[in-house]
Amino acid sequence: MESYSAKDIQVLKDLTAVRKRPAMYIGDTSTRGLHHLVYEVVDNSVDEALMGYCNTIEVEIHEDNSITVRDNGRGIPVDLHAEYNLPAVEVVMTKLHAGGKFDNKVYKVSGGLHGVGISVVNALSEWLEVEIRRDGKSYYQRYERGNPACSLKELSMGNDGWSRGTEVTFKPDTHIFGAYEFDVSILSSRLRELAFLNPGVKLSLRDERTGKSQVFKYDGGIASFLEYINRDKKVLHQPIIFEDERDEVKVEVGIQYNDSYTESIFSFVNNVKTVEGGKHVSGFKAALTRVLNEYGKEKNALKKVSLDGDDVREGLAAVISVKLREPQFEGQTKTKLGNSEVKGIVESITREHLWDFLNENPRDADNIIRKALEAARAREAARHAREMVRKKDFFADSLPGKLADCSERDPSKREIYIVEGDSAGGSAKQARDKNFQAILPIRGKILNVEKARLDKVLKSNEIRALVTALGAGIGDEFDLQKARYNRIIIMSDADVDGAHIRTLLLTFFYRYMQELVSTNHVYIALPPLYMVKKGNATRYAFSDEEYAEILKELNVREGDPGVKIQRYKGLGEMNPEQLWETTMNPRTRCIKRVTLEDAAEADWIFTVLMGEDVEPRKKFIQEHAKEVMNLDI
Repeated sequence: MESYSAKDIQVLKDLTAVRKRPAMYIGDTSTRGLHHLVYEVVDNSVDEALMGYCNTIEVEIHEDNSITVRDNGRGIPVDLHAEYNLPAVEVVMTKLHAGGKFDNKVYKVSGGLHGVGISVVNALSEWLEVEIRRDGKSYYQRYERGNPACSLKELSMGNDGWSRGTEVTFKPDTHIFGAYEFDVSILSSRLRELAFLNPGVKLSLRDERTGKSQVFKYDGGIASFLEYINRDKKVLHQPIIFEDERDEVKVEVGIQYNDSYTESIFSFVNNVKTVEGGKHVSGFKAALTRVLNEYGKEKNALKKVSLDGDDVREGLAAVISVKLREPQFEGQTKTKLGNSEVKGIVESITREHLWDFLNENPRDADNIIRKALEAARAREAARHAREMVRKKDFFADSLPGKLADCSERDPSKREIYIVEGDSAGGSAKQARDKNFQAILPIRGKILNVEKARLDKVLKSNEIRALVTALGAGIGDEFDLQKARYNRIIIMSDADVDGAHIRTLLLTFFYRYMQELVSTNHVYIALPPLYMVKKGNATRYAFSDEEYAEILKELNVREGDPGVKIQRYKGLGEMNPEQLWETTMNPRTRCIKRVTLEDAAEADWIFTVLMGEDVEPRKKFIQEHAKEVMNLDI
């Protein structure tokens, strides 16, 4: 038996603990954690804006995957810290839980509450440089993997128009984050939200890799946010915007219904996006349901019907932003608010202002109640549909006959390929590894769920087979813990029909099994476009560019004898061995993970591509035509 004593107990000092267990501080070390580093730095700048000291924030992505965040705030203090006898900026950069946000004297409200944000960024960066301008002077310091590489230096003031503020440039450590690179769409989404929430503050993003720049500045605040969410949707009434404060908790809410069947609620605390909601969202939902029921019954619009939460949130677009001194978040990544007192405050404010709006705007109120009533009737129809399909073992243990399941029993090791057509399904069944890979062929194009409520969705044979095979339920009954597979891989032909089928399936997952997407369980298989065979060499190309490179590498010219070139237009053109090697073998395949970083943008794209209105879809296609890859004509 090995000894275990005091000498075996390790104490990780300063930032060593962060580098040892980075996921504890930023959630994970994939693309999500990488972008969280930027959020931490930007949030510090936004906190300066909240206090009225900053109105410009610039973010720049450099070609070496480093990032610069610059603001015109007061600048991090540089005078000596009494306890550590170090410049204050060095204490902030190298000590956990060091900052000016603990006693509410410097910052009344802030997103960077924990005092670990910028020090964690420093710890997880290959290098970080900070330049501070304040009191007519400029200061500079560099750090390498969290440690100072030089002492704080005083520099001559530059002539670039920035007389004060903080500029932080850092390069994420590839030892921590591997080859992940910054995604401009993810960063632009976050900056856009911050611009909505901070009217008058200009946030800009420049991508040095492409030379493209974006500027976000919205004087309309939450009203502008609602307009953005509901673009290309038919709205049912004028925006409902209200702002109030109770017990030093400031609440801002925007509400506007559209003619869709889904809800879009975006919540924030001190400008930080709370993707898992929390007490502020619970308070809002409770008030919304109660007020609409009370108003509807008072006006005799609801006689024998009682609206539930799902009914009143169908077609709802809402923004909830609260600001308070001591928010209690669940974890450093701040995805859920836990302050119990906030629920009652938000509920009370929403109840009062919403009631006033409904009474002052009876026509808008009628449209909202009518929408909720339609949803209630559809919910009742969906309940009957569920009962019917349950009687037919829809959610029972009997699996669809066309499913070729795998022998592995552990769901974390299982994966399922959703394959277009019986022909490709047959090839996939022969190609797969039966131990852990299941195959579910689907016939034709599944129902476009963007244009249908749940009761109609449940009548689709293909969707019923899909839901039964996955085993986790659908809609409100969806339970990720019951999922029978860890990876759901969509495998369709590399042509127009295949792309349409992928979009239909992704729309279905996004609308009725969104947790599958948000937790990174959905993938898209990328079958090759070409096979080039010369002598004993067989190569596969997944793009036209790669095809050209292979021809050049193998010195292949058109009409060369002994050279076989095949252009795959469908999965059925590959024999099982080729399909396994290129698209199903975990060691050699190429699959793309589907992520859900920007819910508002994803919601809009699905609305445009799969909704009723043709004109926005036409405009989208025209604007993005040049970005199309692998167009099949």
